[in-house]
Amino acid sequence: MKNTKHLRDLLIPSIKGGAFLAGAALILASCQENTHTVTIEVKNPAEVDKTAATVEVPAQILQQTIEQYGTEKLVVTDSDGKALLNQWVDLDGDNTVDQWLFQVDLEAGESGTYTVRPLKEGEEQPTSEQQTFSRFVPERTDDYTWENDRVAFRTYGPDAQRRIEQKLPDGTLSSGMDCWLKRVDYPIIDKWYKENDEKKGAYHVDTGEGYDPYHVGSSRGIGGIGIWENDSLYTSRNFVSYKRIAVGPIRTIFELTYAPWEVNGKMVSETKRISLDLGSNLNHFESTVKSEASVPNVTIGITLHNKEGQVAINDESGIYRYWEPMDKSELGLGIVMDPSDVIESKDHRVDYPDGSQLLVMAKPTKGKVSYYAGFGWKKSGQFDNAAEWDAYLKQFAKGLEKPLEVSVSGTIRTVSIKEE
Repeated sequence: MKNTKHLRDLLIPSIKGGAFLAGAALILASCQENTHTVTIEVKNPAEVDKTAATVEVPAQILQQTIEQYGTEKLVVTDSDGKALLNQWVDLDGDNTVDQWLFQVDLEAGESGTYTVRPLKEGEEQPTSEQQTFSRFVPERTDDYTWENDRVAFRTYGPDAQRRIEQKLPDGTLSSGMDCWLKRVDYPIIDKWYKENDEKKGAYHVDTGEGYDPYHVGSSRGIGGIGIWENDSLYTSRNFVSYKRIAVGPIRTIFELTYAPWEVNGKMVSETKRISLDLGSNLNHFESTVKSEASVPNVTIGITLHNKEGQVAINDESGIYRYWEPMDKSELGLGIVMDPSDVIESKDHRVDYPDGSQLLVMAKPTKGKVSYYAGFGWKKSGQFDNAAEWDAYLKQFAKGLEKPLEVSVSGTIRTVSIKEE
């Protein structure tokens, strides 16, 4: 293992098969000359099965292969030779890929072998109707909206804030996270906004694909943050800028920046990086909070709406959930995070609108708080009751405790590829 030492800096956070502190453990097992393929070994060391778990391979490990063939000509296959969906990601916007993503299904303790090779003559990259997606939406003031095959979300920008402040129509004043309830596994964002342009309020009516019945208001919605001090939650206003980093068949990533807001006499600002993987009901949130003074109580929230649902708090496992009635169905909301980052949690109930929330106070590590938050809608057919939603959150949390273990070996020898 003499080649492993220089790869310690390549460890990166993982969304699904990853861990709270590092990500997939990546080890360059060997570099053998005159081999035809690169082999990737993936092990699930967790005590739970991992379905649609995302493998992250740093592009640096495959640099020689990338230079030889180009990213568009490389494919990854499973042990049966089936080509898998894959996605290259440029994390820092320098027009150079940083990660290669693909997904695996592995039972507890199971390992899998995957092969990287150039496309054969006439072969094309695999595609799927299921995608991840996100975009800024200027046609509906200035939402930012994102989705995968299971869930969808949106939040609100500066023009929506301006409309409220100037008492104009169609405004929203909130840094909370809104849920869009999907019943289909294909993308709906563009379709729903187009229908809403043609008939205002169209996406609030379920015609078979789902709809938006979820109220955020000034609450945190599902996964928005604030700062808790002196028994009060101080929150920012709408995001002031955005940056879309990636969209594709496996993961969407983007950043939202918020203007500084006052917290009990001190100013605090936030940059929030959000990513969502195919097959997951939970977003990965990474909030970077800055202030001249100490900010210990970064607080993540779930709105309790009319306080008609059931709260479950598990500080030991870092799992927080709310199961509530939603029109003629039911909705489960959840937060999952490293329990060592949790300071305390509260089932906080008040009499004024949007104030009742399940709150989780966390301590930042180097100014960052990392957590997962999302929902499951009964009418989607994904979860039938609170017990099934609880089981999903528990399995998700157990999976994060032990990341996928990934090792890469081999190089690809020159072969003839017909250029299109």
